[in-house]
Parts: sequence; C-alpha cells; structure tokens
Amino acid sequence: MQHTALLPSDPAGPPYRGPAGPPPRPPAGARPVRRPRWGRRIGITLAVLLLLVVAFGVYIDSSLNRVAALPADTTATSKGTNWLIVGSDSRANLTAEQRAKFATGDPESELTDTIMLLHTGSGPTTLVSIPRDSMVDIPGKGRHKINSAYGRGGGADGGGPALLVQTVEQSTGLRIDHYAEIGFLGLVSMVDAVGGVDLCVPEAIKDPKAALDIKAGCQTLDQATALGYVRTRATRTSDFGRVERQRAFISALLDKATSPTTLLNPFRMVPLATGLSSAITVDDGDHVWNLAGLGLAMRGLKDGVSTTVPVSDGVVNWDRQRAGALFQALADDQRPPDSALGP
Repeated sequence: MQHTALLPSDPAGPPYRGPAGPPPRPPAGARPVRRPRWGRRIGITLAVLLLLVVAFGVYIDSSLNRVAALPADTTATSKGTNWLIVGSDSRANLTAEQRAKFATGDPESELTDTIMLLHTGSGPTTLVSIPRDSMVDIPGKGRHKINSAYGRGGGADGGGPALLVQTVEQSTGLRIDHYAEIGFLGLVSMVDAVGGVDLCVPEAIKDPKAALDIKAGCQTLDQATALGYVRTRATRTSDFGRVERQRAFISALLDKATSPTTLLNPFRMVPLATGLSSAITVDDGDHVWNLAGLGLAMRGLKDGVSTTVPVSDGVVNWDRQRAGALFQALADDQRPPDSALGP
C-alpha cells in the first residue's frame, strides 16, 4: 500500500508549528507584565513597622522621669535582681477637681504610701510589702517610720528616693538594683489606659475618706475605685489588709498591661506607654526595657511568693528573726521558708 506524506497544510495531520525556538517577542512599545513581589513588599512593611516600634521605644525611654535613686557607694550585696517599687502619695500634679474626686487630701504630702521589694532570679519571683509604719534606722536621721525616709531626703542626702533606697538596703541587707516610683496621677492614668483592672475583691469596703464604696466579687475597677482600693485602711486588718490589696492590684494591673490584648492594641498600648513615661520615675540608670522586664516579672507572681515583712507588734517593729530569714533567703536567691513569711 502506498502511503502519502502529510503536508503542513493537510488538515488530517497535526498543525505545523515550525522549528523549535524562542517565544515571539511582544510588539514594540508594549510593557512587559511583571508579577507582584509579595515577599519583598511584606519584608519592607515589617522593616518599617520595626523601625517605628524602635523609634517609639527610644522616644518613651527619653521621656522617662529619672532621679539618682541608687547609691553609688553601696556595700550591700545579694544574688538575683531586686526592684524597689514605691507608690508616692504626692498630689503635686493633681488639679483641685481631681483631689476632690479621688479624696486625696493634703496636696503638700510627700510620704511613700506603698513600699514593695520585688526579687527575681533563679528562684521564684517574690514580692515583699514593707509596712509603711515600720520603725527603722534612717541613715543620718535616727529611728523613724520608714515611709518618712522619702520626705527626709533632699539636699546633701541626694534626694528623697536616694535616702529611701539607703534605708531599705541597710534594713534588709539586700542590694537594690532598680527603682520605680509612681504617684496618684500615674496610677490613675495607667488604669484608664488599660481600660480598667480586673480584680476579685474578697470583701465589701465603704470608706468615704478614700472615696470608696465597693462590693465583694470579681469586677473591673475604674480609676477612682482602683485608687481608693489601694489607699483605704477601713477594714479589720488595717495596714496588713492594705498591703495585701496593693500587691494584688499592682500584680493585676501589670498583668493586664503586659497582656497580648494590650501590647497588640495600639489604641491601648500608645496611651499606656505615653502616660507611663510621664507618670513614673526611675533611677537614672534604668530604661524602658527594664520596665518591660519588671512587668514580665510581675506576671511570674502567679507561681511566686507574695508576702509582708513579719512583725512582732502591730505594724511597727519587725520580727528580727523571721525578717532576717526572709531577707537572707532572698539574698541567696532562694525561696523564703514559710516560717519567714508575714501575715
């Protein structure tokens, strides 16, 4: 049988495509179609966001109020890291309306309403409340209540914070590594920035002197309620209950301030950071990243130790043996024994 070769134009065969070669070029003047480089765009966006975060952090760090609080010639030594956290009752920056609303009293007061020692290290995070009426030896001033050390500073003492730090170091034997002080106005601004503080209140408290009328139960504390809650003494446990409430509140406040719902929400994070920078005072060697570490350390209190310096009579004199055991354990970066914990 004779076979007939198929020609390029023969419809019975496959279409003729010609010899293999490069694809035809687009017509002159036509723009080539470029595929979007999403990886590059995402990288640039992340780099810009990182720069903005760093710039904002630098701005906040430069805005912090600083004071020479830590003595340069201290002889105290201890393991781990110790923060002295001070709640000042200064009303200097409150308006007359704010003082009336929050029932803060004397605008000239310069005492430390709250004194806490936070220890972090290889052992459990430990927060110790120091009763403000504790009788201690204040360097160069004699024996007085510890909360008066702040007001007795200044001049040759290097300022109130410096004398308070010296007093705490001398009384506890612990080296203070960082200092943070926040006043009434700062507390109010922080509570507002995080949208209130969630706290379970163990008992109802009514105290007109602190503008407080709070029911028992879990609830969100607003500015005025939060301030009254940490100030009131109108309970049967007086100062002991007061310092316990302060520890619980500060822990809850910093827990919310460092939560993802706050850190990832610019409408909360920016007001919190800017308000904090103007309301808090730190040592002149501290920075914003130290404060971030403080917040994270406070979150560790869920598995840590919260206590008060043990006392022997009321809230005046410390129980020397038990208090000594408490501070020695912290100096050694160990968990304090239960027998050394206060009420």
